Amino acid sequence: MAHKSPSSMTIAEEFTAKIRQDNQKEKIMRFAPILVLFVLVAVFTIVCGTSFFSLNNAVSILNQLAIPLVVAVGLTFVIVIGGIDLSINGTVGMAASLLGVFVLNTRTGLDLGFLGIILAVAASVGIGVVIGLIHVYLKVPSFMVSFAFMYICMGIGLLSYGGKPPTVMDPVLAAIPKMSFIGVPIITWIAIAVLLFAIFIQEYTAFGRYIFAVGTDETILHAVGVSVNRVKVMVFTLAGFCFGVAGVLGCIRLGQGQIGAGDGLMFPAQAAVVIGGTALSGGKGGVINTIIGVLLMTVLINGLTLMGVNPYIKNGIQGVIILVVVAMTVARGAKVISK
Repeated sequence: MAHKSPSSMTIAEEFTAKIRQDNQKEKIMRFAPILVLFVLVAVFTIVCGTSFFSLNNAVSILNQLAIPLVVAVGLTFVIVIGGIDLSINGTVGMAASLLGVFVLNTRTGLDLGFLGIILAVAASVGIGVVIGLIHVYLKVPSFMVSFAFMYICMGIGLLSYGGKPPTVMDPVLAAIPKMSFIGVPIITWIAIAVLLFAIFIQEYTAFGRYIFAVGTDETILHAVGVSVNRVKVMVFTLAGFCFGVAGVLGCIRLGQGQIGAGDGLMFPAQAAVVIGGTALSGGKGGVINTIIGVLLMTVLINGLTLMGVNPYIKNGIQGVIILVVVAMTVARGAKVISK
């Protein structure tokens, strides 16, 4: 049977064909990250053998993905509303620095114990609140506000320990990096707890639905009397909480409170969120998608490291693979600029 030429197709047939084509693209975009993840696992298993496909390396991957996962979860909500948060490196580093000086350490006489953890995370939450308020009420783009706060947080972190990072002497915190439960590091379990908390918010609360509504069309919320500004501030607050937890985990893992705990987290987190399928324009994706993105990024870095790839070449390979996956998963159109 001969195919109809585009000129001979009716409007209804063109519309049906367009819907079918969009659905096919949607399926490719949804499954592309999983496909690439399986391909990477297969390639690294063939090249590295048992050094990659082993229980010890699986535990290592779980340990490596903990902090990036917590950061990416917080960033996901910001991107879903169509915003961006560039404060990650500074906020995470500040929380790590503050925890280092609040608990028993080699620099100060403080020993606040668990209260020190609460205060470090609270400081990060406070930064999230301020970023949200400035963005919403002063109408400053979120990427500009958060970029400025990255440096503000770095300054706070450096001032907290006077340029010489304190070593954590608290026996409980010092023991956590070596602790595990059913073979999975405790740090990873904490990251999983944050992930489950985020999934609960996204799937089972009105706030979670409001987040996606803001990213899709915030006029819908205005029409039903929901405060869009409040939702946006709460999203940046939630992101601040996640970055604070990541800073605490970074301090615990390093055994030191230093601003460097946040180094190199911003770009991998953004890549993981986008690779997972969360749209930069907002309204699509979510934290469940982000899990795949974080796994893909972690497996990629882990495999290249096991292969002994030169660090400079490794960065280039990461960039190429990220570009390929993003090209496969990101919807291209007019609405791509973050708010």
